[in-house]
Order: sequence, then C-alpha cells, then structure tokens
Amino acid sequence: MKVFSMFFPIVMAWSLLGFGPRPQPKPASPADLASVLKRMDTAAADFRALQANFEWDRYEKVIGEVDDVQTGTIYYRRSGRDKDIEMMADVKMDGDSLTTLKPEPKFVLFRGGKIQMYLPRVDQLTVYDLGKNATDFESYLVLGFGGSGQDLVKAFDVTYVKPEEIDGVATAELHLVPKSERVRNNFKEIFLWIDLDRGISVQQQFIEPQGDYRLTKYSSIQAKDKLSDSIFKLKTTSKTQIVTPHG
Repeated sequence: MKVFSMFFPIVMAWSLLGFGPRPQPKPASPADLASVLKRMDTAAADFRALQANFEWDRYEKVIGEVDDVQTGTIYYRRSGRDKDIEMMADVKMDGDSLTTLKPEPKFVLFRGGKIQMYLPRVDQLTVYDLGKNATDFESYLVLGFGGSGQDLVKAFDVTYVKPEEIDGVATAELHLVPKSERVRNNFKEIFLWIDLDRGISVQQQFIEPQGDYRLTKYSSIQAKDKLSDSIFKLKTTSKTQIVTPHG
C-alpha cells in the first residue's frame, strides 16, 4: 500500500554514516534482548503523550544518495475510550539535502483510521481513509513510542544487534523482520535504536523491498501527561480544497 511508504515513516520510518550494505545482525544473549523488551513494556504502560523534533532522510538506492530531507516536530498521544494513538507531524523544512532545506510547511494528522495531510501554501487537504489497514498503520506508529516489547515480538522476529551511542544516548539497536508477508511487501526489515533509560526509540530505519529506506532521527524528546487538543487540529480555511484519493 503506497500510503505506508509515503508517510511512515512519517511514518516514521531511518544509522548511517554511509549508505553501503548493512552487516547482518548477529544474535546476542537472550538476556540482552529480554532486558530491552522489558524496559519497553514499562515505558508503554506509562505512555500518555510525547513530543519530539525529527529529521526524516529518505535514501533512494537507484541514485545512491539521500533525495529528500524533512525536519519538524511530531506529537503522539493516547486518546479516547479505547486509548487509540493519535499523531500530528508538523513539517517545517523540506529539501533534497541538509544544505538545501527551505521552509515548506506541511501538517500530517493520523486520527480515527485516517491520514490527513494539509498543505497551507496551496490550501489543500488530502484525506486517506486507511479502512482495514488502519490497525496495521497504528502498529507502525507505536514502534518505540508507546508500543510494548510484548507486542513487538508478536508482530516481528526481533534480534538484538548491539549497544550503540546515538547523540550521547546509550541505546540498544534492534533488528525487526515482519512476520506478516503482507507487511514485508511494504518494509522487508526495520531497525530501532531504543533508549536504554527511557525505553523509547531515538532512531528508526525502515527498509523497503527494493532497498530504498527512510532514516528517522528524534531529538528533544519530551514525555508528557497530556497535550493540548489544539495540537491535533488542522488549521484549514473555508476555501480549503479537499482531496480524497481512492485505491
């Protein structure tokens, strides 16, 4: 499904000092993985809301370099009686590299089984109804942010790769292979870097079957008891053009 590739990233999605092939992960002792998953369980039980700055780097295998960079702020919260996850991504800058970033506001909201993307400059709102795929999409959103270790091993074959320091934060790198063939059609493997202290993700890499990937880096992560409802509202206008793609 193309929406997954487009947004999760935003989905998301992505460590990389270079763009060569990654070494295959080597199994560590079960105790290493078990301790990380337990820390994620604790973090998931305490999760209410979170905000963080992000940088999304998309790497295209065909051209052999990063072809899109987006930066901004992302917000998550559990909401409603069923405690579903809601997400708002406030994209502030966009460009083909860090040296060519320019202001390019965009807002992406996930709520109630729909992804809504609003482009203020052209005053256009695109609404994607995920339908039966909404649950799958939410499972991607909570990877490392509100998702438990127990849920992780239900959906993925998980391998502990190694400890690694990311921007001064001690992390454990985990390698995930989706158990579902349908999910593997979108992402053949995923890497998560889990903050060993807080049990949340500080970096993610989503690798597509053809070798393209998105590397997401998070900074200034703040766990909160709640976030304002106004954060999760798109500031459209009376003249906003609404587009609803099908298929």
